[in-house]
This record gives sequence, C-alpha cells and structure tokens, in this order.
Amino acid sequence: MNRDIKIAVIGLGYVGLPLARLFATQFSVVGFDINVPRVEALQSGMDSTLEVDAVTLQKVLVQKSSTEKGLYCTSLIADIANCNYFIVTVPTPVDKNNRPDLTPLFKSSETVGSVLKKGDVVIYESTVYPGVTEEECVPVLEKVSGLKFNVDFFAGYSPERINPGDKEHTVEKILKITSGSTPEIGQKVNELYQSVIIAGTHLAPSIKVAEAAKVIENSQRDINIAFVNELAKIFNLLDIDTAAVLKAAGTKWNFLPFKPGLVGGHCIGVDPYYLAQKAQEKGYHPEIILAGRRLNDSMGEYVASQVVKLMIKKGVTINGANLLMLGITFKENCPDVRNTKIVDVIKALEDYGIQVTIFDPWANPSEVEHEYGLKMVNKAPNNTFDAVVLGVAHAEFLDLDINSLRKNCSVLYDVKGVLTEGVDGKL
Repeated sequence: MNRDIKIAVIGLGYVGLPLARLFATQFSVVGFDINVPRVEALQSGMDSTLEVDAVTLQKVLVQKSSTEKGLYCTSLIADIANCNYFIVTVPTPVDKNNRPDLTPLFKSSETVGSVLKKGDVVIYESTVYPGVTEEECVPVLEKVSGLKFNVDFFAGYSPERINPGDKEHTVEKILKITSGSTPEIGQKVNELYQSVIIAGTHLAPSIKVAEAAKVIENSQRDINIAFVNELAKIFNLLDIDTAAVLKAAGTKWNFLPFKPGLVGGHCIGVDPYYLAQKAQEKGYHPEIILAGRRLNDSMGEYVASQVVKLMIKKGVTINGANLLMLGITFKENCPDVRNTKIVDVIKALEDYGIQVTIFDPWANPSEVEHEYGLKMVNKAPNNTFDAVVLGVAHAEFLDLDINSLRKNCSVLYDVKGVLTEGVDGKL
C-alpha cells in the first residue's frame, strides 16, 4: 500500500512541514514550496520555524524523490508530477479590511491542477469557510487540469490543528477530522491519516461539515477570550483583580478557564472572519462573532492606554519617554510573528510619542522589519527605561532581572499576568 501512495505536501510552513515529516515516516513524500531559500534550508535539515528539530528532520530526508519512504523538499513543480495524493497546507489570511484572502489557495490549486492525473486525490488542510473546497478550489483544479471532479479526480478536507511552539500536542497526537468528496474517498482519506495519527481520526459526513467544524473551533475560543477581555476592562474600573475573580469562579466544575489577552496568530484572530464572510453572503449578519472580533482587536490600544495612565500617575513625561517591549511574537516560546497583536500595542504607544525598544530572543529581526517595519533586538539592552511591558511570556523573560532595566519611577505592566513582583498593572 505504501508503495502505491506518493504524497505531495504543498506549502512547507508551520502546518505543512510537520505533516510532511510525519507522513514521510511511512510514505514517499515530496514537500513543495515556492520559497526557494526555505526549501534549501529544509533540504539541508534546518527548520527556521523550529517546529521540527534538526535531528528529527534529517532522519526522514532523502536526496531525491523515489518510491521509498522519506521526504524530499523542492520548489520545482515537475518533482510533484508523479504524486497521487496532494495535500494543500498554504495559509488563508485576511486582507487589510479583514476579508478572506483565498489567493494562496487559488495559486496552489493551479499548481496542483497543472500535474493532476486521473485517480488523484487533492486534500485541503487550510482553514476556510464552508464550501471553499468544492465551490472555489475544485473549479480551479478542473479548469487547469481539464479533468472532471468526482469522475477523474477527487477531493478531501482535513483541517489542520497545529499549535505553533507546542512540543506536547504535536500533529500525530491531535485527533484529526477527515472527509472526502464521495463516501469511498472519505474512507481512503481517513485511512491515510489513520496510518500516522496515533490520536485517531473522526470521519465527517461531508467536506462542508469538516470545513465548518474547523472554522468554529477557533471562533468559539475567540468569543470566550473576548468575554474575559471585557471582564478585565470592567474589573479594572472597579479596582478588582481579574485573575483572582477567574480563580474563584473556576472552582465551579463547569466554569471555562479562559484568560484575558491579546488575540493574534494565524488562527483565532483570523478564522472568525471567514465564517462571518460566508454568513453575510447568505444575508445573515453575525452579531456575536463580529462583536468578539471587535473587542479583541481593540485590546492593543487598551493595553497602551493603561500603560500611559500608569506612567502619568508616576510622573513620567509621556512624549519622548522610552519603553521596553518584552516580546513581539504572537505567543510564548515560538518565533511565529504572524498577526501578532503586540504590534498594535507598539503602534498605539508610538502614537503617544513614546520611543519603543523591542526585545525578543525568539523572533527574527529581518522578518519583523519586513512584516511590520519595526526594528528589534535579540539581546537585552544595557540601558534603563521609563516603562517595561511584558508582552509575551517567553521562558527567558521569566528568568530576566527586569528591575535592572527600570528607572526609579518606571512602570512595569504585565500583559500575560505571569510576573509576581513589582508589577504596576496587568491585563
């Protein structure tokens, strides 16, 4: 069976690489990406996202595509021509107006369509709104390949559940939803994933059900976080410790343990817009989903305003003050800066005339400058600051002597609520 299956994984980012590595333990896998430097680095055994360590990656790498199990990374379309399963793992972002941008999906579908053959199966893992696979991607596959859907080729959908930086809940340890464009293909897709996912699989009755399940997973988290963010704003006005309230309420057996925070990253801050877009196309305006998004998207400015108020109370002159931002990635112990809301805090602080120094031992300075136009450092600065904001709870920051970075009347604000001493304010 393994010799008959040859898999192409389209997109070798946070989702695609761990999946390609896992499948390569059982099958012949070709990892395809248009980012040539990324492909060259991976083929040499180095993953800049740190999702797959060098030793693990090098164990599965092969120097050329073959029928034997292993992973070969390439940026040449010709190298995926002999594959019969194509798994698309490209990002699905939103544009500046928070509208779904399906461009990466369309481009990757064109790539797959150019080599698609009779009997092939195309599986999408990218987060989408219900209907995208069959109504948006399949027509591209048909047009480019000249083949007929569910006659000549087939489709499946198995949404990714990758948690960047999480070394405990890795891809093989997370239960996988699967689906297919026909009952028979659904079974084949399910069996394919069952062969490597030790946590098991759940075969959904249709592709649209699987698409909908994925998009509501993160929408649910977004709404719950929005609720506790609103509670944090209220309790701050009432001079009540939000963390203490949540700890007390958490003693009830069915209380959900969510914490306030900045909601960024590639999923939670993006996926709800995909569901909202589809609902609006059908004439329904989603109230709760978009209200949660508005509140969470406002938290960057809220944090900045709280920091400025504390600085004023301590007699710090705001215009021209210098502030140290600890962390810029979207979450702790991870180099991922996609859709990080720390940037919103920084921009708002700069609007007050504050000079912000960014220190993050995990982030790539060139990537941060390219994506956000911000300069940063990977080592702690030697000078002191009028304010220090802990934006990301990297392990390095928990061991950092933060007081050595503070002036006598400086402010220490803890966005993550993890510091125990000297904190003037927290979310």
